[in-house]
Amino acid sequence: MLGRTLREVSAALKQGQITPTELYQKCLSLIKKTKFLNAYITVSEDVALKQAEDSEKRYKKGHSLGDLDGIPIAVKDNFSTSGIETTCASNMLKGYVPPYNATVVQKLLDQGAILMGKTNLDEFAMGSGSTDGVFGPVKNPWSYSKQYREKRKQKPHGEKEDSNWLITGGSSGGSAAAVAAFTCFAALGSDTGGSTRNPAAHCGVVGFKPSYGLVSRHGLIPLVNSMDVPGILTRCVDDAALVLGVLAGHDPKDSTTVQDPVKPFTLPTLTDVSKLCIGIPKEYLAPELSSEVRSFWSKAANLFESEGAKVIEVSLPHTSYSIVCYHVLCTSEVASNMARFDGLEYGHRCDIDVSTEAMYAATRREGFNDVVRGRILSGNFFLLKENYENYFIKAQKVRRLIANDFVNVFNSGVDVLLTPTTLSDAVPYLEFIKEDNRTRSAQDDIFTQAVNMAGLPAVSVPVALSNQGLPIGLQFIGRAFRDQQLLTIAKWFEKQVQFPVIQLQELMDDCSSVFEIEKLGSVSLKQ
Repeated sequence: MLGRTLREVSAALKQGQITPTELYQKCLSLIKKTKFLNAYITVSEDVALKQAEDSEKRYKKGHSLGDLDGIPIAVKDNFSTSGIETTCASNMLKGYVPPYNATVVQKLLDQGAILMGKTNLDEFAMGSGSTDGVFGPVKNPWSYSKQYREKRKQKPHGEKEDSNWLITGGSSGGSAAAVAAFTCFAALGSDTGGSTRNPAAHCGVVGFKPSYGLVSRHGLIPLVNSMDVPGILTRCVDDAALVLGVLAGHDPKDSTTVQDPVKPFTLPTLTDVSKLCIGIPKEYLAPELSSEVRSFWSKAANLFESEGAKVIEVSLPHTSYSIVCYHVLCTSEVASNMARFDGLEYGHRCDIDVSTEAMYAATRREGFNDVVRGRILSGNFFLLKENYENYFIKAQKVRRLIANDFVNVFNSGVDVLLTPTTLSDAVPYLEFIKEDNRTRSAQDDIFTQAVNMAGLPAVSVPVALSNQGLPIGLQFIGRAFRDQQLLTIAKWFEKQVQFPVIQLQELMDDCSSVFEIEKLGSVSLKQ
């Protein structure tokens, strides 16, 4: 049951093949078994049990609330959850229990979803490895997969002595790991510069970033207000579309959301891609791009071409400025947003009472890690009166040029862009931490952050396994508010490449039957 898609499990619940409480128990036991992955910060065992029991009563009466009724989900720990601690993986918010639910959380609960827990992240979602939160790094489930172990030709042994484990990517690494390890069927992440797509690519799941304004940000603890969007992590494209149908739409509490009503939709099954035009941005052929990712990228382009689609090289001329521009705008907004954590109203407060200023300073020194403090300092530097014009305003102008690059490409008749999501497959933790957070984020956000600055929808789809037996994802970028068209094309592509299921037998001896589904490819891109 756990290896199935959200839609399949929803059908099984409706037919009575399994009950919501049984499903909850299965997921909970798996969460406990995979505790060492550190995917969850808080497991909301009692709340989830109550939700599962309520769902079961509804099914018995034949009154299910919809496709998500009784489905276990997880939520990144920077979304407010009423009565459940919300920490952003920071000392600043340890012990903070919000009095309300984020709109996206409320929408899922209104549909009967079961909230299994809150997932781990980089502190305040600043990072690309899920290694910098106060609760420790998240381990990639693929570190323990049969595919990866066989390639490394070593006998599986206890996770304690295994120092070769891989990062999940970030900052929504906990959510990606939770979905990849079968502990839930869908999870919420957030995406400011790639934080949902990056870990999705490293963990072999689908990571979808909706158009800015399609999904409410109310209750998502802000990082960069003009770029943040709630993201969706699932095991297949159809499931992401299902969750999007529930989350999308206007929210009076978020003035940046669309005014028009959004109807839930089912993705059509594309049979003919010959009318499509796929753009390949030439600037995305970065020198740091690994040869494996490059090769899968060109194979994917060939796949579209062989099925009759028009594949053309396009230019996004301002790409080389985008990461610097993103850094200036991101840190500036971070500096402004983090000012609210002053030790007065909520969150951590130090013991110093010499003066208000001393209390502020000590609270923030104790509450924030170096990464967050560094970004606050950078941002405040860019916002200084003498620097404001040269940095912040200039970056705003460059952002407009970057957004226009995308508009021009889409106006030239391109339907979607096909790009890499990450430079390579997941790297071992010990290698990842050799570089500092800022260097890492600048490298890892290279293909993803421009989309946030332009407000476009994008999805990372797992394509194939690398030579090391690790997932590689490719990114599709669509026109603003054409999320449905984007997901339809991604769904066609997903069906063609038949990405293999992660095999975690050694890890889950009791549940091994679930994981022995061999789904190896029909048109695997390995040719």
